[in-house]
Amino acid sequence: MKARRFFRSFRFAAEGIKTALKHEQNIRFHILAAVVVAAAGLVTGLSLLEWMVVIVLIGGMLALEMFNSAIERVVDLATSELHPLAKQAKDMAAGAVLVFAVASAIIGLLIFLPKWF
Repeated sequence: MKARRFFRSFRFAAEGIKTALKHEQNIRFHILAAVVVAAAGLVTGLSLLEWMVVIVLIGGMLALEMFNSAIERVVDLATSELHPLAKQAKDMAAGAVLVFAVASAIIGLLIFLPKWF
């Protein structure tokens, strides 16, 4: 792989992140939640392992939210009709985000609650 092509891929990825931040309300909510969690982590004094878990959860949540948005756009591009399969694809992608968000919240509670009480 040529270096120019390799570094250009980072520019495309940055454009994708910029697009998500500009057009997706949910990703902005998740960024705000990540800032709150990071602040709570600093105040609480998380261990290195706990920080690693929190960072993986935050990164996973943001990545999954962008993947969900990408699926929604591809489905919208493929059909403008209200097709049952298009709805199912979009609903399942949104469901995946919800499952990860709930799991992340539970893990967050397991990390933070013992330190607070």
